[in-house]
Amino acid sequence: VRVCDAASGRELLRLRGHTSGERGARFAPVGHRGVTAAYDKTARIWDAAAGRELLELAGHSDQVGSAAFSPDSQRIVTASYDRTARVWDANTGRELLRLEGHTGGVESAAFSPDGRRIVTASDDRTARVWDAATGKPLVTLSGHEDAVSDAEFSADGLRIVTASRDRSVRVWESATGDALAVFNGHDDEVQTAAFSSD
Repeated sequence: VRVCDAASGRELLRLRGHTSGERGARFAPVGHRGVTAAYDKTARIWDAAAGRELLELAGHSDQVGSAAFSPDSQRIVTASYDRTARVWDANTGRELLRLEGHTGGVESAAFSPDGRRIVTASDDRTARVWDAATGKPLVTLSGHEDAVSDAEFSADGLRIVTASRDRSVRVWESATGDALAVFNGHDDEVQTAAFSSD
């Protein structure tokens, strides 16, 4: 994984340590850490200023599709093709929660802006909302006709956007799972989707 200067594009660091290809990388909202997810079934936490590996998050039995920090940077959620998402202590690497219930691989996972919920996207054609403290499932978002590849909260946490291999993007009410909008028009699968900051 390469860290670059966002203004010039100049490469600053290379993060080496995974034993197979990386699936994703994110910076922590607070501090100078980053997290990477990879095909080697692990996620890794890095000092993104020095390029030094800090912790390996190991426990998934299949590739890790995504990893993301909580808003306060104290937890990390990982999504795996082993059909689980897991929550980890970002300072010790200890597994805190295991989110189980999807019947297909979990493609992505993300915290809500207040850190109290997690949304997961799965190959089972659903996204799910979970309580981030207890791991209890709260809402299932059903309606896509193929795998859901990504799910993200809006900045106010009231809505969720999902991207799917069915070539559509959908917007949902996060508390109830009610469908609000469907966007069609892509000619192939949609890998990711995100809200603007407003």
